[in-house]
Amino acid sequence: MSHHYSGADFGFPRGDARLDFCDLYAFPQPGDANRSVLIMDVHPSKALDPEGPPTTTPEPFSPEAIYELRIDTDGDLVADIGYRFRFVPSDDGAQSATVIRVEVAGGGDDGEAIIERAPVSTGADAQVTQAGEYRFFAGWRSDPFFFDAGGALNDFQFTGDDFFADADVCSIVLELPNSELGDGEVNLWHRSLVPGDDGNWAQVERGARTQVVPFLVPNEEKDAYVGGEPADDARFVDVFGHSLEHTGGYSAEEAKRVAGTLLPDVMHYDPARPVAYPDNGRTLTDDVADPFIATMTNGKAGDDQVGPHDDLLPDFPYLGPPHQNR
Repeated sequence: MSHHYSGADFGFPRGDARLDFCDLYAFPQPGDANRSVLIMDVHPSKALDPEGPPTTTPEPFSPEAIYELRIDTDGDLVADIGYRFRFVPSDDGAQSATVIRVEVAGGGDDGEAIIERAPVSTGADAQVTQAGEYRFFAGWRSDPFFFDAGGALNDFQFTGDDFFADADVCSIVLELPNSELGDGEVNLWHRSLVPGDDGNWAQVERGARTQVVPFLVPNEEKDAYVGGEPADDARFVDVFGHSLEHTGGYSAEEAKRVAGTLLPDVMHYDPARPVAYPDNGRTLTDDVADPFIATMTNGKAGDDQVGPHDDLLPDFPYLGPPHQNR
């Protein structure tokens, strides 16, 4: 489930699949270690409960929302740089994207627009935008996440049935020089915001690590968790610990210790070091589900018998074409 289905009861934030973050990836550009590729996937095309409400809309991204990648460059878990992605519909019903770089990420649209009116892809052909040192893609793609989700919900009795084998997501792919990320290791996370009732932006989704929200955050804590910031994540150690006691049979003390290894909810990334999730970045073929399940169940389960998808591309935007042409 990675970060798919972070709403209550494996649903979507505010019931809107377009706001649901799925996965975050960060790795050096193949062939040029001076550049990095950052991928945020949102809007899963499939719901875990097929009898639930309609899960998706052909419209890739919400025009009302701000999608944002947040970057902490000095290790204090507070964003120093942000890349904001806004989407608007065009006259023919297609969407276009604007990418804004801000030095201190917060609400609003202040900052430098580095990409404007980039087309959003809905079919198999990836429409790529080049702007200076940046390359950008947004649109429907084959979901690269792989996991036997049904087995996880069946008391971790895995059969190798990859729930995501025919699933699509809406991907935001940004390739940029490493110098734009600061100097050395950074902390990354992503979030989505919508207009709030008070006239300000309301954060309704966030995260970086895989699977922690659907599996370890109970319904009554989900709004607080996805609305929070990594700098405050210590307050959720007890929440995670309580869940781990049930899923893995940990003692209270050990559960709290393990919970502390899963927080704060950020991705460490240093482009000068080899990628190795969860210590440094994440590639599209990293098996992130097995080690998480092993941690969550205290070693009682782990191998879901599912491997990486074979439709990945060797070049930008690296993600395979969508299974459905929209």
